[in-house]
This record gives sequence, structure tokens and C-alpha cells, in this order.
Amino acid sequence: MNTNTIQHQLPVNAILNGNCIDKMRQMPANSIDFILTDPPYLVNYRDRNGRSIQNDTNADWLRPAMREAYRVLKQDRVAIMFYGWTKVDAFFAAWKDAGFRPVGHVVFRKTYFSKTGFLSYQHEQAYLLAKGRPPLPARPIADVLDMPYSGNKLHPTQKPIAALAPLIRSFTLPGELVLDPFAGSGSTCATASLCNRQYLGIELDPAYFEQAVNRMARIRERAAK
Repeated sequence: MNTNTIQHQLPVNAILNGNCIDKMRQMPANSIDFILTDPPYLVNYRDRNGRSIQNDTNADWLRPAMREAYRVLKQDRVAIMFYGWTKVDAFFAAWKDAGFRPVGHVVFRKTYFSKTGFLSYQHEQAYLLAKGRPPLPARPIADVLDMPYSGNKLHPTQKPIAALAPLIRSFTLPGELVLDPFAGSGSTCATASLCNRQYLGIELDPAYFEQAVNRMARIRERAAK
């Protein structure tokens, strides 16, 4: 793990194991260029293999985590955060309480459905959230993007690099720092690295943390060849 720093107490190109609230509290304010994260949806999710996600059963962490995310994000920058549509009220309240201003909404269209009920559920969604008054991107991306199936081999809700790359390229410049406070298997970190951005991930679950660290090591090994 590379723990080079660009500021005091801010590891760069690293994934940290621990509670993201505690870890972000140790980070300087206004130190992150872009946040891209897929937090627990508060739905007690289990996949077909019985894998679960920590802190997916209550919202105690939500408001303090969003307040810290807002604090560490630089002024006039944006965050993109996935959310569970059945808990949109809780997420929206936490974002606005933290100070975020919703400025866009992205729908990720899947070619498969994750489950069925009244409808066949074939999309994911995320809000684009602003701190201050960020400049508009030179070439805005569409608010409907394709999300190919990742296979979920490393994590039960693993996001594909193909869906995350347009977001990172649109809202950051090469060399800027991308934070994922709920890193899972490291999809955001992997995408940032492949897009020539710096990354910082935080993951609570030791098993997923290990998957993410190993994943980044494989990426560095391939890049070195």
C-alpha cells in the first residue's frame, strides 16, 4: 500500500481499514477533489450467496458520515453518491443537513434485473451533490449511463469500472484526488487509478478491505509490466 501524502494526515493512493467517520475526522478539511461512493442502502441486503454489507440495517452512521464527507471535500467541487431508492428520504435529509446541494441525478441502466416485485428492477441511481458553486464541466455527460454486469466476484454490490470511469473523467483532472468512504472491493479506487487520478478508499469490513488492497496491488503490477 502506497501511503505517500500530499498533506499532513492524508494518505494518497491507499485504502484504509476502519470506520469512515473516524478516518475522515483525521483528514484535513477541503482536501478532496471529488467523492464517488456507493454506501450501504439501509436495506439489509444479502446476495444469493448470503454475503451481506456492514451497517446496512440502520442509519446511525448516515448523517455523521455525510457531514464529514462535506467537510473534507474542497469548496466548489462535487460528490456523486449512490443510494437506495426506498430510503431516499433518509439520504436526502443527510445530504442537505451536511450542506450538500443536489445539482443532478444519474440513472445507470442495467441489461439485467437484480430482483422483481411490482416491477423488474433494472437500474441503479446516484445524486450529483455540490459544495458551493462548482464550475460546469466542459462536456457534460448524459444523466443516463449503461451499467454492465460486474459479476460481483469481489463484493455483493460491486460496481463496474465502465460505469464509474465517465464520472471520474468528467469531474476531475488527471492527478486529482478521488475519495471513496465506502470503498467495498475498491471499484472507485481502481477506476481512479486507471484514469490517472490519485485515490483514497476507506472500507470497514476486513474481508472486503483485503479484496480491495489485493485488487489495487494487481493493478499496480500490471501497470509496471
